[in-house]
Amino acid sequence: MKQATNLYQGQSPFLHQNLLDSFDTLSSMPNPKNALKAFQDFSQNLPPRLPAIKEWRLSNSANNPKNPKKPPQKSQGRDNIKAIFTKEMKQTHTILVPMMLPIHFRFLVNILHLHGYKAELLHNEGKGVVDEGLRNVHNDTCYPALLVIGQMIDALKSGKYDLDKVALLITQTGGGCRASNYIHLLRKALIKAGFERIPVISLNFSGLESGQGFRVSREMLKHFTNAMIYGDLLMCLANQCKPYELNKGDTDKVVSKWIERVTNHNTSDCALKTSIKATAKTTSGLTSYKSLKRDMKAILQDFASISRTHTQKVKVGIVGEIYIKFSPIGNNNLEDFLLEEDCEVVIPGFLDFGLYCINDRLVDNKLYGDKFYKKLIYQAVYWYFLKRQKDMISAIKKHGVFRAPTPFWHTKTLANGYVSHGMNMGEGWLLTAEMLELLEQGVNNIICTQPFGCLPNHIVGRGMLKLIKERNPQSNIISIDYDPSATKVNQENRIKLMLSNAKKELSQKQKC
Repeated sequence: MKQATNLYQGQSPFLHQNLLDSFDTLSSMPNPKNALKAFQDFSQNLPPRLPAIKEWRLSNSANNPKNPKKPPQKSQGRDNIKAIFTKEMKQTHTILVPMMLPIHFRFLVNILHLHGYKAELLHNEGKGVVDEGLRNVHNDTCYPALLVIGQMIDALKSGKYDLDKVALLITQTGGGCRASNYIHLLRKALIKAGFERIPVISLNFSGLESGQGFRVSREMLKHFTNAMIYGDLLMCLANQCKPYELNKGDTDKVVSKWIERVTNHNTSDCALKTSIKATAKTTSGLTSYKSLKRDMKAILQDFASISRTHTQKVKVGIVGEIYIKFSPIGNNNLEDFLLEEDCEVVIPGFLDFGLYCINDRLVDNKLYGDKFYKKLIYQAVYWYFLKRQKDMISAIKKHGVFRAPTPFWHTKTLANGYVSHGMNMGEGWLLTAEMLELLEQGVNNIICTQPFGCLPNHIVGRGMLKLIKERNPQSNIISIDYDPSATKVNQENRIKLMLSNAKKELSQKQKC
């Protein structure tokens, strides 16, 4: 058994953890025959890399006449515990949502409120979150999983919540990224930490979890999709206003105003309440695309009215793994640090990632084949979102004050000659394309955020830097590693070195 765990630890932390958990369960079984049968069943799923296991599996096979087949017996180990979120819990339980996108996830939580759920967006951060992740998750697991799970367990241990009336929500992509396995890692961690009775909700659109009382209705799905457009627009405009605002906090007030106005969320700010009541009917933008387009113009006007300085500043793009790129916990508040360094932050929108995921389905259908009706469905969804992104970009360009993002269809073409569109694990070709997109926009200074344990991200991120720099000599790109052992000081010092070169170049341009 020790030989097995040592071999598979180097191949996959998930398999290694399963081996350890299985051995722990087997050793606790009072009946040795049950333990032997359980380990035999488990070994059938292992690749035959170990001669000892392969030989044991053959000698103990059910096909061996010396070992007549017996009816399987269900293991009574701890890992069989799976708390389900029931329909009745909608009225009693508070759903805790981990932080990733500060603007978009505020929409998500408020939409849950609109549909009768009690939900709260987690803001706890710091060493305690990392320590809980390290304590309850395999140390070879990717850093985003460690942080997401660590944040949830840290919140449960804070004493702030009634543990009999709380649930956890986690997203699943359904793709090849290990993020699809986070929910299983979370359940294991909850068992280890003594919270095995706390239900976990899966927010996915791939049918990965069945039997849960939480259901995404058609109306809720429409609210989520429209909120994605609102979130991208607010994030794009806020990043262009915040570094230049004369009165600190004005940008954040406008962002909060529109999140609360669109989702009809209560606020204690009386002035803000008055402002919201003066606008058109609330929440209509979540259901009516006509109202959303009308809101786009009003949002652009609100941000344009913010008093700003016109001093030219260094623009810094942020790309990388989806969680580390957007989450303040994951990137050690990278955006705030860049603002303190007198820079303008440029981040490609979240809608691009959604379109990338849909496009991957179409690429897989073309490369590997699938049912024709699925292709038609994905094409319809793909063009649906492309049209909405086009309308947002057109509204920004027509307004004429702010810089519009690059349309996804063009970003996709930028990857040609660099990486295949069939490279769709993790962020895949999109990460490379986003760096090229920023360079095309004149944002030559780019930070590529690289979390520990995300191999595809390293291939299409750090692995493409040499080729990108050779073809784009003006580029000033730096790759920053994020993991439990990486210190914030070292990360910021490396970024400061990059910024010193960027500021020198900007100074020379201004003199010319």
